[in-house]
Parts: sequence; structure tokens; C-alpha cells
Amino acid sequence: MDWQLVADSFWPLLRGGLTGTIPLTLISFAIGLVLAVVVALLRLASNPVVSWIGRAYVSVIRGTPLLVQLFVIFYGLPSLGIVVDPWPSAIIAFSLNVGGYAAEVIRAAILSIPKGQWEAGYVVGMSHARTLRRIVLPQAARVSVPPLSNTFISLVKDTSLASLILVTEMFRKAQEIASFTSEFMTLYLEAAAIYWVFCTVLSFGQDRIEKKLEQYV
Repeated sequence: MDWQLVADSFWPLLRGGLTGTIPLTLISFAIGLVLAVVVALLRLASNPVVSWIGRAYVSVIRGTPLLVQLFVIFYGLPSLGIVVDPWPSAIIAFSLNVGGYAAEVIRAAILSIPKGQWEAGYVVGMSHARTLRRIVLPQAARVSVPPLSNTFISLVKDTSLASLILVTEMFRKAQEIASFTSEFMTLYLEAAAIYWVFCTVLSFGQDRIEKKLEQYV
């Protein structure tokens, strides 16, 4: 392994991670989480049509590969006259994907809250919406932290797919340097190591958050 190349390429790769991978992950996850809450509530709606809309969305997202979703948005939409730049395309695809998977996590978390919590809200005069907002969702949020954290960590790695639509993030920088130096194994292993560090740090943060929340159980 060319250690001098590893040293010379470390900062460009890290910068690609800090300015590309991490922002792409944070923005996509934030949007996807909001979308997931909406879809989860649609799935739980008493109206069968509304519930079917949420179920159909989850089915499509979970039943198709993320790479295909990304290509449909970036390469497919232009055939319909809709051109989306690489960065927005990646954010849209990742957000929709997170929304589909996280929606089931949030739905399961809401269903795990005992019915007595709903009844307690009704007893003190709260409406269904206010009971959901003030009592049920805060408890569901605590329950859903571990699986949502895993979704977030997976998204960090999934952002590498954005390199296929020319988004400049960490893996894209590794490809560019590798194509210039022909040291593909070295650069890809270095990128993998940096991804591993990112995910390890996030996993540590996840453990701290879970332990913090345990005191409220």
C-alpha cells in the first residue's frame, strides 16, 4: 500500500465527507423524518383510502432498490421534461427512502404506546390530535430512537450511491483520485476506513442517547 498516497489523499477525502457526505445525510434524514411522521399517521388513519395511500407509499419505497429510485429521479425525470440537478436529486431520493423505512418504525412505536395513555388524554379533555402530540408522540419518539439511529447510520453509507449521479461526496472524491493515480484498492480502502470512523462515532452517540433516555422509562 502506498502510504504517502494515503496521507496525501486523506484531507481531500475527509473534506468530501464533511462537505458532502455529512450534509447530504443530515438534510435527507431531517426531511425524511418529517415525511415518515406524516406517512405513519396516514397508515394509522381510520379512513381506508388515506391509510391505503400511506401503505402504498411504504410498499413502493421498501419494494424497490434505492439505486433505482435515485436513477429514476436523476435520469428518468428528464424524459418527462423535469430536470433536477445532482444534489437535489440525491436529497429527494434519500429523503423519500428514509421516509418509507422510518414511517414503519414510527408507526410501530405509536402502536406500542398503551391505550391507557390515549384514554388519560381524553379524560383530561384533550382532543385526539392533542393527545397524539402531547402524550403519545413524545413516548413514541423515545421508543423509536434505536431503530431510527440505525437508519441514520445506514444513510451515511448509502450516500456513496450519490457518486453515480455526479454528486461530489467522499466516495466520489476517492473515485476521482483513484482514476488519476490508478491506486483503486488504496483509495477505496481509505474511503471505507473513513466511513467506518464516521459510523463508529455515530454508534457511540447512539449509545449515549439511548442511555440518557433510559432514565425516563
